[in-house]
Amino acid sequence: MLYINDSYAWVEYFIGSSKGEILKKLLLDEKNNFLTVECCLAEIKGWALKNNKSFDDLFTIIRANSNILTLTEHNWIDSGEERFEQRKVQRDFGLIDTVILVKQKELNCMLITGDKHFQNMPNVIFLE
Repeated sequence: MLYINDSYAWVEYFIGSSKGEILKKLLLDEKNNFLTVECCLAEIKGWALKNNKSFDDLFTIIRANSNILTLTEHNWIDSGEERFEQRKVQRDFGLIDTVILVKQKELNCMLITGDKHFQNMPNVIFLE
């Protein structure tokens, strides 16, 4: 199975929460493959700075357990349209969330998150 881990999922994994246990179990299954959209790295770096964690250590873990997805100009363009549509339902739907959603749809894979913006969306493992 192919999964995209968003920043929320990685942070829960790093702090060892019960929500993070879901990702931990999935990571242990060798049949699973994981992706991290490159823009999530900025969010994780910000979290690391705020919480006095070594981003280099976290980045090593991310790279060891997932492939980093780079974005194309078409992903950004598609994200503009997706954000417009999502904001009809959720006024505060952010651009990073939109980019992740565009990549998830493009790759037809599952998204692992606990971000409320993705709750009740298809193909989402929602960490609760």
